[in-house]
Amino acid sequence: MRGVLVAFVVTASLVAAPSAAPAATPRCDTKPIRTALNALEKIGAGIAVTVKSPRCGVWTGGVGLADRRTGREVRGDEHSRIGSDTKTWTATVVLQLVGEGRIELDDTVDRHLPGLIRTKDYDGREITIRQLLQHTSGLPDYLAAPFWEDEEEHRWDHIEPLQTVKQALPLPPPERTPSGFAYSNTNYNLAGLIVTKITGRGIGEEINRRIIKPLRLRETSWPGDRTTIPKPDLRGYVKRGGKLVDKTEWNTSEADASGALISTGADTTAFWTALMTGELLAPAELAEMKKTIKDDFDQDYGLGVEGYQFAPGLITWGHSGSMASGHKFRNAVTDDGQRAVTLLIGSDSFNSEKVESIVGALIRDLR
Repeated sequence: MRGVLVAFVVTASLVAAPSAAPAATPRCDTKPIRTALNALEKIGAGIAVTVKSPRCGVWTGGVGLADRRTGREVRGDEHSRIGSDTKTWTATVVLQLVGEGRIELDDTVDRHLPGLIRTKDYDGREITIRQLLQHTSGLPDYLAAPFWEDEEEHRWDHIEPLQTVKQALPLPPPERTPSGFAYSNTNYNLAGLIVTKITGRGIGEEINRRIIKPLRLRETSWPGDRTTIPKPDLRGYVKRGGKLVDKTEWNTSEADASGALISTGADTTAFWTALMTGELLAPAELAEMKKTIKDDFDQDYGLGVEGYQFAPGLITWGHSGSMASGHKFRNAVTDDGQRAVTLLIGSDSFNSEKVESIVGALIRDLR
C-alpha cells in the first residue's frame, strides 16, 4: 500500500476523537460516520463497518452482535465471507495476465479449454474471456441446476469448479438484458479454470501470490475445504421458520473464483484502494475493467466491477456479495480511491435498499 493510514475504532454510540493535528490540516469530520452508524444500528443485523477518507484515514467499527449466542458485539475487525466480491479479485488476476501478454480478453474459452463448452446451446468457440468477466457469455448459473435446489444438503461437500460448470451446461439459456447481460457464477468459475490452465496454479493460489501477499493482506484467506472462519468471526445467520439460525460453518469450495474469499473490512478496503489507484493493474487494463454495460438492475457492470451512481458526478465502484451461510458484503469506493465504505453483514434478512441508501449517503458526505 502507498502511504500510512491511521486506524480508529468506532462504535454506534461513540466515535474516538482524532489526535491534535497541525492547524493547516483539515480536521476529520466524524458526523457522517456517526449518522451512518446510527442508521445501520436500526437495520437489526451485526454489521462490521470500515470507512476511509483523506481527512480521517481508515476507521473500523460496527453495530449489532457478531455472535448472537454469546452476545459478542461487532468491533469492526471481524472476518467474514465476502461472496461475489471475490469476482473482482478474480477479474484482477485475469487482467494482470492480459497485461503480461499471456492471454487476451477476446480469446475464446475454447482456445484455453478446448472442447469443454460444446452443446446445442453453448459453444466455447464463440464465448470470449471478456464475456465471462462481464456476464455476457449467455451461460446459465450453475446454482439453477437441480443439484442446488437444497443448498444446505451440500453444505459439507467438496465440489470442484469443473463440476459446477458441467452442472450448468444442461440448463436452458438464461433470460438476458438488451445488453446481453445475465449474471452467472458459472462465468467466473470458468474464468478460474482458464487461469489454472495458463499458470498451472489454482485461482486461489494466484490471488494469494498476486494480490494478498503483495498488499500484505494478512486477514484475507482462501478457505478451500475449511468450513470455519478465522477469529474474530462475524457469524452468519439465515432466517428459518421465522428465526435467525447460525449457518456460519460451510464448505464453500464450489464458489471458487466466483465467491470463496474470506476477509475483513480493512483488507477489502485496502484491495479496492490499490485497485482504483493503479497498484494492481496498468492503466490500459484498469480502463478495460471500467468499461461498462447495463446489468439486470439497470446499473453499470464492467469486468468484475459494479458502478454505482449515488450522487451526480460521484463515480463509485464496488461489488456486492452474498453467501448461503448468511454473510453479505456491500462496498463502494470512489474512482480515485480516496473514499471508501465497506460493510460486512452477518444476516440474510435486512432492508437492502435502506443499506444501499446509507452507504450512498456516507460515501457522498465523507471528507
